[in-house]
Amino acid sequence: MKNPLNYQMTDYDCGPTTLFNALTYLFKREEIPPDVIKYIMLYCLDAYNEKGEYGKNGTSCMAMMFLSCWLNQFGKVKKFPVQCEYLRGQDVYIENGSPIVNGLLQGGVVVVRLRYDVWHYVLFTGVDEHNIYFFDPYYRKQSFRKEGIEIITDQPQKCNRKVSFDVLNNCGKGMYALGPKDIREAVLIYNRSFPQNTAKSIEYYI
Repeated sequence: MKNPLNYQMTDYDCGPTTLFNALTYLFKREEIPPDVIKYIMLYCLDAYNEKGEYGKNGTSCMAMMFLSCWLNQFGKVKKFPVQCEYLRGQDVYIENGSPIVNGLLQGGVVVVRLRYDVWHYVLFTGVDEHNIYFFDPYYRKQSFRKEGIEIITDQPQKCNRKVSFDVLNNCGKGMYALGPKDIREAVLIYNRSFPQNTAKSIEYYI
């Protein structure tokens, strides 16, 4: 059985919550080893804020990179069928044929760092010809005024946002912008139990 995706409990835990959501989306709850939950919480929330307060600057890129490597090794040793691919910089962009779009079409999900006033992690779960569908763990009821961003309320196990490629590819500090190309970050995550879909055409998510 698969659970609905979760919202973060504080202003800081978008990183671990999004990693948990990636596993929740890809695996049944009885398939997820408790060790994975333990170590995600152990290594996330590692960044200090400007006052030197531990955890109050969320999860660092280094921690996310480490966890992607750790999950690959854990999967091999424990025979847990997870596979991660860490992307950084110029490889993190949204267009047909990009690593992120191809990963989504092959049945994977993507943990992505983008802007939501501050740096923030969300989970990409689907794609159509012009939009990415994702789950933002920061709970919000109010609609967005910006064109290209929509709230989805009836897909609790899949997504709560529909955002255009143009909005995401922005190099600035706008809502849901991926930001400057040289500091972008994403982690592709797959369930290796299922064959990857190699369809070349764009598949519609909804």
